Amino acid sequence: MSRARFVPHGPLGMGGAPLGNLFSAIPDDLALGAIRAAWDAGVRHFDTAPHYGAGLSEHRLGAVLRHHKRSDYTLSTKVGRLLDPVASVPDIADNFEHGLSFKRRLDYGYDGTLRSIEDSLQRLGLPSIDIVYIHDCGEDWLGAAWREQFDIAMDGAAKALTRLREEGTIRAWGLGVNVVEPCLLALDRADPDIFLVAGRYTLLDHTALKDLLPKCAERGARVVIGGPYNSGLLAGGTTFNYEAAPPHLVTRTKAIAAICARHGVDLKAAALQFVVAHPVVAAAIPGPRTAEEVIQNAAAMAQKIPLQLWADLKADGLLPAEAPTPA
Repeated sequence: MSRARFVPHGPLGMGGAPLGNLFSAIPDDLALGAIRAAWDAGVRHFDTAPHYGAGLSEHRLGAVLRHHKRSDYTLSTKVGRLLDPVASVPDIADNFEHGLSFKRRLDYGYDGTLRSIEDSLQRLGLPSIDIVYIHDCGEDWLGAAWREQFDIAMDGAAKALTRLREEGTIRAWGLGVNVVEPCLLALDRADPDIFLVAGRYTLLDHTALKDLLPKCAERGARVVIGGPYNSGLLAGGTTFNYEAAPPHLVTRTKAIAAICARHGVDLKAAALQFVVAHPVVAAAIPGPRTAEEVIQNAAAMAQKIPLQLWADLKADGLLPAEAPTPA
């Protein structure tokens, strides 16, 4: 008999990387205002990580969520990097500007995982975490040695998180990554509940559609989609995966946007609603920086989209024929 798996809040969540000053600093009042605006807009799914601003994102998120009933929202954070205090830090470290005075240290081991969760609870000022993701255990971050670190994570972090889930300390665990391969391997090696996959299932990138989403469906696992705008290109920006978007994706985005405009639909609305139409996807978690962006995301998720828009995207070869679309 299969066990019941935790179902997180959705369909719209809040990604916490910008709250850690990703690429540029956000004043405390604006960051906290964005979190409060998310709550007021009905968002009940919040993701963060020690990596984001060396604890700054967790610190800010906890400052707001502490004022709400713990059972009313889903909270996720990550393991894989421990934070060691240092006397000073550079203005920008790992793409985060003016983070807290800690240095990141990679640790996917059993004991390091337990310590990481304890540290996160202290930074958050909260009694529990729902979902814990093993963070960035893939080739994009770790290079050619990623399989060695992945083995450490499966023998260490995965076993620690499985124990905590069985004890009821956490409700679910999985991987938080930007690539699909580690998730497929984790399903072979362990029993994860959920994956946070950034950018690999969007209007522009359908990598997860072929193998990962069907395999999760078979196993009863869920997926949360981070980066539903592919770091900006699907939200009117010029970047894809945090780099200048290649010409062919700019052209593709313009074609999608033209069809959206023909139907009077915001491109961001199509981007968010496409992602959560897949039955395996539990939520999309864009990373707003301001209250205004939060409100825009909530409006985009609520906008009515004619069914013909999806048919037109498929007819023009801009979406795979087999991709689920909103009903």
